[in-house]
Parts: sequence; structure tokens; C-alpha cells
Amino acid sequence: MTGEGLTKIVLFIEYEGTRYHGFQWQKNAATIQGELESALYKMTGETLRVMAASRTDAGVHALGQVASFRTTSNHTARSFVSGLNFYLPSDIAIKDACLVHNDFNVRRAAQRHYRYYIINRPTRSPFKARYAHLVPRQLDIEAMDQACKSLVGERDFAPFVSNVAPIKNTVRTVYSAQMARQGDMVTFDVMANSFLPHQVRNMMGALLKVGLDKMKVKTFQEMARCGQRGLIGPTAPACGLWLMQIDYVPPLGEAQ
Repeated sequence: MTGEGLTKIVLFIEYEGTRYHGFQWQKNAATIQGELESALYKMTGETLRVMAASRTDAGVHALGQVASFRTTSNHTARSFVSGLNFYLPSDIAIKDACLVHNDFNVRRAAQRHYRYYIINRPTRSPFKARYAHLVPRQLDIEAMDQACKSLVGERDFAPFVSNVAPIKNTVRTVYSAQMARQGDMVTFDVMANSFLPHQVRNMMGALLKVGLDKMKVKTFQEMARCGQRGLIGPTAPACGLWLMQIDYVPPLGEAQ
């Protein structure tokens, strides 16, 4: 949709991604984008296209997804919160919404924050199985955190990208990467300007090998810097990955 009378709305979204084939619309598959666009049609009568700041994979969850769309409707930004939540399924929720200038691009974020959750204990958890990856053997968190240091900075992350991914520029800037433990819950937090497809899950898969003493820290560091595409993995399961927050400069707010 183009032309006069259009307004751009930004949505702040959270979802439990277990039953979805990722954010991006797919034919004959349930997706977050598909549910959002269906709810928008029911609310406005318009066929609208939603753009996300980060296209999460199948089974990945989000606490801080950001998406935008253009509309000719007279609904206020706030009315989209209650209106869309009425039509959306219970595993997707709109937390907030705001009006932005039409030239705002939701994908031009300053920083994206992902967190990976691991249950590190001998037995499974019925309450956390859909939200965290079970690793029965004790992990060496100190070794994993040391390996994380080689991920920080502007790097060529080609070793963490699938060989079949159609990506030409594999250079990204990671601002921070760290491991932490609280009881039997282990977390990997990573913040970057943007991420390559499966990058976080491939980093997590390799870090798990370090934590299980299947790969030395030095080997991880050497492989991470080698520039050889698709070298490091395996890809960790999607259930443990969460999109936590997306930041913009200046912060998003009502358009003037």
C-alpha cells in the first residue's frame, strides 16, 4: 500500500513459538506473521503486510519482537493493542504499539538481544521442556564463557552460517556474549547489530561442545576466526532460543 493517508504503526510483540514455523509468512504453515496479518484484516478490513525487526526461526520464542505495518484506518496506536489481542491466538500477544514516521524502517535496529536457555541437570523438566534445551551432563560454564570472548567485536561469522544460506556479507558486530548459571538453569546472552541465519544456535551448539569438553577453548577460538563457511556447529535446538529485546536510536516513541 502506498499513497497519502497512510500511517505507520509499530507493534511490540511477545510469543511462544513452539507451534509456529517461524515469524515469516509461509504457504500452508502457521507463522507469527500470518497470524498478525489475519488479525489485522479482521480488525481493519485491510490486507496489510507486516515487517519484523528479526525473522525468528521455527520454534523460537520472543519477549521483545518489534514489527511494523502501514494502514489507512483511523484506529489509534493504542487501540491496536486491545484490538489485535482480541483476534490473536493465546500464544501471541501485543504488549504495546506506537505511531512512527513513514520513513522509519523497523529492520534498522541499533542492537538485537538473544538469550539461549539450557536446563543443566540429569532429568528433564515438564515445566521448562518447551522453553529450554536439556543438557544432562554438567557443563563447564567458565570454559564456555572464556570461549565467548572470541565472539565479541566486528567479525566474519561465516563459520557459524549454513553452507546453503544465501548470504554474501557475513560480517557482523557482536557487542557482548556471556554465559551464566543460576541453579540448574544456564543462559547464553548475546547482543549484536544483527545476526545471520542460525548464527546464535550454531554458536550455542559449538559452545556446548566446549562445555562438555568435546572441544577445547583454543580450538573454538581458532575455528571462530578462520572464515571458513559452515565450519562450526551443530545447530542447537530452537526451543531454547528467545528474542529478548530490540533497541533503536533514538528509542521508539510517538511520532511528532
